[in-house]
Amino acid sequence: RTPRGRAGLAHPDRPVGSFLFLGPTGVGKTELARALAEALFSSPDRLLRFDMSEFGDRSSAMRLLGAPPGHVGYEDAGQLTEAVRRTPYAVLLLDEIEKAHPDVIGTLLQVLDAGRLTDAHGRTADFTHTVIIMTSNLGAEQLLAATAPGRSVSEIREPLLAQVRRHFRPEFVGRIDEIVLFQGLTREELRRITGLLLEQTRDRVRAQGVDLVVDDAAVDWLAGRGHQPEFGARPLRRTIQRELDRRLSRLLLAGDVRPGHRVVVTASGEGLAFTTR
Repeated sequence: RTPRGRAGLAHPDRPVGSFLFLGPTGVGKTELARALAEALFSSPDRLLRFDMSEFGDRSSAMRLLGAPPGHVGYEDAGQLTEAVRRTPYAVLLLDEIEKAHPDVIGTLLQVLDAGRLTDAHGRTADFTHTVIIMTSNLGAEQLLAATAPGRSVSEIREPLLAQVRRHFRPEFVGRIDEIVLFQGLTREELRRITGLLLEQTRDRVRAQGVDLVVDDAAVDWLAGRGHQPEFGARPLRRTIQRELDRRLSRLLLAGDVRPGHRVVVTASGEGLAFTTR
């Protein structure tokens, strides 16, 4: 639907696209939304993120649109409507949508159906230039299990979709363009993510005139140390900061590593080893 939207062939009164991302924590749902914001709108800042666990009670629906006259907070703009009025060309990320109150879901149904919302002050926010991505942990355990050898997402797709239909109103599910399933991360995917995170460290030390080389054994060690199936790749960044970045910082501050040096990081059974050349 997104290519159709950019080509001008999407429905003129609906968002460019609406997607439900199902999957465990830390498998790239938010990162994909951020990448889409950059690809479609040339900036990761065009990602408008809302944590829907903060909208779990009936009164929270008012926060999206603003409080009606006579209610506390009437002077304040609606959080959702104001964000989209200020940045109409954006990816709207609604994290953990399953935790939102049914009244909030009803408000979002208006967005998916008509592409517009009017706030408590009568101002209309236009959603027809947004891509809406909702994430959910529904079915996370089944999707983690599907990563095992010999398992396939296709065999659990229908049970997962049935779970979605039980949780959300049929008319809401019917307005979603595509439901995308995310499996748990494989060993090779974790290794690639580790490489991307290490490249960020390389760039930082390169700016100080230092060349950083991390061998394959060290990459594997970091990937294994930083992976927790229930949290996906999220602990990986902290592991790299703790095991590599902090130690490298100490070497730089002590003067043991200086501009022109090459630092080679290897791994043994006891951890990482740093050699300066």
